[in-house]
Amino acid sequence: MRNVTKRFPGVVANDSVDLTIESGEILGLLGENGAGKTTLMNILYGLYSADEGEILVDGAVTKFDDPGDAIAAGIGMVHQHFMLVPVFDVTENVVLGVEPTVGPVGTIDMTEARREVQEISTQYRLEIDPSATVEDLPVGIQQRIEIIKVLFRDAEIIVFDEPTAVLTPQEVEDFFGIINGLKESGKGIIFITHKLGEILEIADRIAVLRRGKVVGEVVPAEATEEQLAEMMVGRPVDLVVEKEDADPGEVVLSVTDLLVRDDRQHTAVDRVSFEVRSGEIVGVAGVQGNGQTELVEALTGLTVPLSGMIHLGGENVTLVSPRFMHRNSVAHVPEDRQRSGLILDFDVAENLVLNSYYDEPYSHGIRMDWDYAHQHADQLIDQYDIRTPSSTVKVSSLSGGNQQKLIVAREFSRDTKLIIASQPTRGIDVGSIEYVHARIVAERDAGAAVLIVSSELDEILALSDRILVMYRGRIVAEVTGGEATATELGLYMAGLST
Repeated sequence: MRNVTKRFPGVVANDSVDLTIESGEILGLLGENGAGKTTLMNILYGLYSADEGEILVDGAVTKFDDPGDAIAAGIGMVHQHFMLVPVFDVTENVVLGVEPTVGPVGTIDMTEARREVQEISTQYRLEIDPSATVEDLPVGIQQRIEIIKVLFRDAEIIVFDEPTAVLTPQEVEDFFGIINGLKESGKGIIFITHKLGEILEIADRIAVLRRGKVVGEVVPAEATEEQLAEMMVGRPVDLVVEKEDADPGEVVLSVTDLLVRDDRQHTAVDRVSFEVRSGEIVGVAGVQGNGQTELVEALTGLTVPLSGMIHLGGENVTLVSPRFMHRNSVAHVPEDRQRSGLILDFDVAENLVLNSYYDEPYSHGIRMDWDYAHQHADQLIDQYDIRTPSSTVKVSSLSGGNQQKLIVAREFSRDTKLIIASQPTRGIDVGSIEYVHARIVAERDAGAAVLIVSSELDEILALSDRILVMYRGRIVAEVTGGEATATELGLYMAGLST
């Protein structure tokens, strides 16, 4: 990519960017939210057209009018949010749009399709059943389907956009093995991420974008996490959470013998009991899928428990609504920002008042005060560094990290006595993580009770005053934050020390 520039109203997303990728190489692409990483890759994949500059493939200038042109040129992309049809099986998803046919009327040859999918799965050690239904598969396996999709279309350059954002630590390890296998087979890999440790581990070369420009390239052997963070943000970043020892007060959240079933009526939360006090952060660690999602949904009124009790400040709230919890000073950062945290077709200001639009000062009777709502939104955009041209832009146009910051801004900007945050920094960059962590600690120091659910062990260890470990729906361990180690927690998470 030579001198690539892309402008949107009020924003220069890419500013004279030069980028080179070679076969058999993993290029790490680092940058803050809104730095222009995804826009640049969307140009490479034909989703956007550059205003200036050119793309060369094997030395020849190439123009992509749509993703079909990019695919034909050997470029594939695995998006951060997977593009799969849940009710289709693996093979049906892989061949969708390029189905092999047989006979004079072009009947789809599913037998040949399954054979090809199995062949790719075996060749690249992806270990996928071509006949499995997608909705029944864990996230890590669904990502492998996306990889097979691009390999099925003969991709030689594969772009991964935040590929580990939804993976557990174990799935990340497996994924890195797959990435190295693709590299060994001669594929060129572009690995977009904000996770400094991961990019130092997997990349052969690292390019850093800041505010649309390439500000430097380094090789991992000559770089540190601190140096990369400063290149990304433009200032030194404190990668360690600074906090004083907790001074817990009264019990704010009390959970007793909570039993919750999942969508398939299997026991997801198995008679769990714990407390969270004001002025402390309690972290819930565990491999995703061990009941954390259902626990949070029960605590926030989204799911009705089968049995057990939930008390908020001494009041029984086991069967109350999400609005009741919000009105009683409970903040909730959901784990899936697009599905549960935002309305993508609404603009920034509308999303920032989703939990309070019905009250003063945003509404008076049945009339909304939109002038005040947009004024409030502009303050939060500035305070939480949400990268958007204005508060009237649709949330669907924001990067994933900026969508996450919007939710944090909405929930933390109210007076809260309990914060329930599930994966609070999923998909956001180091500068934003530093800010969100500081806000969480500030809320604790101001007297709020905080419950953090995260699959990021580093986050749990950095923030938590107490740590609960969930395994198969039960709390199998409780340890003091400052005394816990990643190795110890990992054993509990895997059920090896229960």
